[in-house]
Amino acid sequence: MQPSGRNTTMTQAIEETDAQRWAAIVQRDRRADGQFYYAVQTTGVYCYPSCAARRARRENVRFFTTAQDAERAGFRPCKRCRPDTATPAQRYADIVTQACRLIEASQVPPSLADLAKISGISSFHFHRIFKRITGVTPKAYATGFRAMKIRAGLGQSDTITRAIYDAGFNSSGRFYEDSTAILGMVPRLYRDGGTGIVIRFAIADCSLGTILVAATDKGIVAIQFGTDPERLVHELQDRFPNARLRGGDADFDKIVAHVVGFVELPQQRFDLPLDVRGTAFQQRVWQALRQIPLGKTASYAEIARQIGNPTAARAVARACAANQAAVVVPCHRVVRSDGQLSGYRWGIARKRDLLRREGAL
Repeated sequence: MQPSGRNTTMTQAIEETDAQRWAAIVQRDRRADGQFYYAVQTTGVYCYPSCAARRARRENVRFFTTAQDAERAGFRPCKRCRPDTATPAQRYADIVTQACRLIEASQVPPSLADLAKISGISSFHFHRIFKRITGVTPKAYATGFRAMKIRAGLGQSDTITRAIYDAGFNSSGRFYEDSTAILGMVPRLYRDGGTGIVIRFAIADCSLGTILVAATDKGIVAIQFGTDPERLVHELQDRFPNARLRGGDADFDKIVAHVVGFVELPQQRFDLPLDVRGTAFQQRVWQALRQIPLGKTASYAEIARQIGNPTAARAVARACAANQAAVVVPCHRVVRSDGQLSGYRWGIARKRDLLRREGAL
């Protein structure tokens, strides 16, 4: 008796589904976890598709829709991937959520090793899944959370010092070293929100995307790159909420044109005054950056030695990240000791492009 067309179609659909399931097992696709389970007849266990155990032969594998179906068929859960519990993705999400709550509740941010130990996994694995799920490292998450607390505290506490300690900084000196990276300006200016300051600004286009140029009557306070003009303006407003922001006029357009021209042709001279604000340490770093010759690069360690603080390479990196005046204060010319490009506030692609047009690559 010949099979009906309907039965043939159903058989083909099952075979196609099984082929897709087998492909997920071969690729150890985590996205398939919980959608189906597979059991190995020779071992008597069933697993998630992403299980890291040695792959079984295809002819020994059976597929099940639920874990209960596999157990009713006489198979026991794998001790490696634990398919009778939450999926790895769910477990990792719970681990990261628990870590975030711990970071937020701690007066002093817990170390990576402590977080990993509490989570029951290695430091390397914890760091990787935390960054994959949140998009940032545990340290960056802790810094961001403390930044949020310090912003709120500066508006509520009667002194800056109290706000610093309430936010979890156990040293006011350490906070002031990072203050511009955290707040976008020194605490006093953040607290008064730029009261009494008039800032002119304008948005323009250049080969690196959208550029915002802002200046006080003393000089340039910001040169920022981005892709969204509205977001750039909002960031400027966030830095100076109480300042009077004014759109550029014909005279200011000349300043913007000069900045854009310098971005496009860094060989030309930049002779506009700057009004970039930061701690004394940051100012020393930024001054050292402006002394790096066109077409050359320097490492963080070299800059640290140049400013007379050879052990401050990491602090130099933070000062580079706090720079508000792109290109004019050439933090893009600072690379790792092995010559490789490291992070850049406005993206590695822009950093590489700048170094190429300057002849440093």
